Amino acid sequence: MPTTSNASLRYCILDRCFSNTHHQYTIDKLLEIVNEKLGDKEGSSISIRQLRKDIQDMRDRVMYDAPITAYPLEGRKCYYRYSDPDFSIFNNELSSEEIENLQTTIKMLGKYRGIPANAWIEEVISSLEYRFGIKANSENLISFEQNEQLKGLEFLSKIIDATINHQPLDIDYCTFKGNKIKMLIHPYYVKQYNGRWFLFSLDNHERIANIALDRIQHINNANVTFKKNNSINFDTYFNDIIGVTIPGEDVKKEPIILRFTKERFPYVVSKPIHQSQRIIEGDNYEVEIQVKPNRELYQQLFSFIPDVEIVSPQWLRNEITKKIKDNLKKYLSMQDDCIATI
Repeated sequence: MPTTSNASLRYCILDRCFSNTHHQYTIDKLLEIVNEKLGDKEGSSISIRQLRKDIQDMRDRVMYDAPITAYPLEGRKCYYRYSDPDFSIFNNELSSEEIENLQTTIKMLGKYRGIPANAWIEEVISSLEYRFGIKANSENLISFEQNEQLKGLEFLSKIIDATINHQPLDIDYCTFKGNKIKMLIHPYYVKQYNGRWFLFSLDNHERIANIALDRIQHINNANVTFKKNNSINFDTYFNDIIGVTIPGEDVKKEPIILRFTKERFPYVVSKPIHQSQRIIEGDNYEVEIQVKPNRELYQQLFSFIPDVEIVSPQWLRNEITKKIKDNLKKYLSMQDDCIATI
């Protein structure tokens, strides 16, 4: 990773060190702290030459004009600190455009205020308002879909904290079939899909578990050493699926061709089913996606009925045909019952 790509993060780390009047940070200690934070966040590191350049860049009048001063220690060593204890690179004045953008951001976050599980958002908003002296516009112009009655939201804040802080958890969980189990998990990633929240973590069997928050009944911190995620990149983990259900290793990604009605086709084009979606040239209103089939794929396909036809693969076409026939029997049976009573 180029060293310039995480410059803002490095400046933020250094700003905290230079603002700390309780510690004396030498150049070696600064390098250790910066690389520790970069390693945890991005798996990268910098050289002492890059660190010295960062300090010089922060001192630059065009950048931050930071009053970074080297104070002598015993021998030839020195430590670095802001000569102005009230200085921070975050105290710089914002442009009118930046203020407008920040107001919009605070406004969007503010839509989630008041929900018990989102207490952490309240802290973020309050911090932004305090730091920059900005309040969101009082006029309500934006609305977000949210289900405040969804179970498990009360655990969201604690789970996010545990994920960030690498805190293992003991949870009481109720499966889809109603079985109650206890699990020791190491939380790695939190994802929202279709109005529900899901936690991906390492479970008792050293497997990645997909845990729906609305099925959690109780949660506690576990007094064990956290097992870090060294194998999964969650930035790409969901690339080959729709939703959050990762199928077994025997399920392979394959092309799926879908034909839509003329009226539905523009909707699918404007709102792709999957990031792999491409339009098939011609007059048949067809698109192709390449995914690993899972339950969310089936749900998505049925949401388009009667405006969609599965062209291929044949096995999926047969599977959907069978499900439609099975469902149709329920309605035909009800119709026959009604006729019989006449």
